[in-house]
Amino acid sequence: MKAIVVTDQAAGTAGMKLVERPEPQAAINDVVVRVHASGWVPTELEWPSTWTDRLFHDRTPSIPGHELSGVVTALGYGTRGLWVGQRVFGLTDWYRDGTLAEYVAVEARNLAPLPRDVDFTVGASLPISGLTAWQGLFDHGRLQAGQSVLVHGAAGAVGSIVTQLAREAGAYVIGTGRAADRQTVLDFGAKEFVDLGNDVLEDVGGVDLVFDAIGGDIGKRSVGLVRAGGTLLAIVAPPEARPADGLAVDFVVEADGAQLGEIVQRVRDGRLRTIIDNIPTLDHAVAAFNRTERRKGKMIIRVRP
Repeated sequence: MKAIVVTDQAAGTAGMKLVERPEPQAAINDVVVRVHASGWVPTELEWPSTWTDRLFHDRTPSIPGHELSGVVTALGYGTRGLWVGQRVFGLTDWYRDGTLAEYVAVEARNLAPLPRDVDFTVGASLPISGLTAWQGLFDHGRLQAGQSVLVHGAAGAVGSIVTQLAREAGAYVIGTGRAADRQTVLDFGAKEFVDLGNDVLEDVGGVDLVFDAIGGDIGKRSVGLVRAGGTLLAIVAPPEARPADGLAVDFVVEADGAQLGEIVQRVRDGRLRTIIDNIPTLDHAVAAFNRTERRKGKMIIRVRP
């Protein structure tokens, strides 16, 4: 099969290569999926799991990519709940070969059915961004109707879903970003927008929850914006400080089939939409990864026509 591999961490995306690799086999409780579309997160090349296994042994050449949509082609021993020919989408294990390939072996529990009225490219855009937003807001942030949420990077792949889910849950949403993002963020349901290049962030006042998808100085300045009993959620790096009377939380997103089902149902109902930036084919993906211009939304690779 065709697959994109990485071998040199220092080379970054320039060191990625399209090669021929053996097709994977389904282990116990696995399925093999013929990948139709794969999501790509540029920071994957900074993750230790891209380069080593859980015992810190070198596992290169490794196949990156962890989001997929496709069709099940084989079942491993003991696998239940899925069948050959079924459309699925989901999130693969961080330490296994990933989805920038024509086929991938993945634990069945990490997948969910992909309805026929949801395109494969849309399905591949949901797992990391959707689960990060869902788990951050509801599992870690304990969001309740009537609370206020400050979403940093609200026009991004994660931030846009956070904004929509928080709005649907009955929260008052304030989004931040660049000036050019204002209308996009308001269209996703934010009540206010803060231009981080020109507006004063501290003028926002106190909020119940900060969802930080930017980090750095913005994360530090956000500590003082959290009300007593509130939460600062960081997904870029662990918070460098915590609110005086609140919580500071960072977390790693986990695969969850039930939550994926909730997310994709909202897509079907028109309550949730994703931003997809570019859809190169697998043959042209490496060149697309090395683009220098700013991306707007999620990059999806179309593995099959």
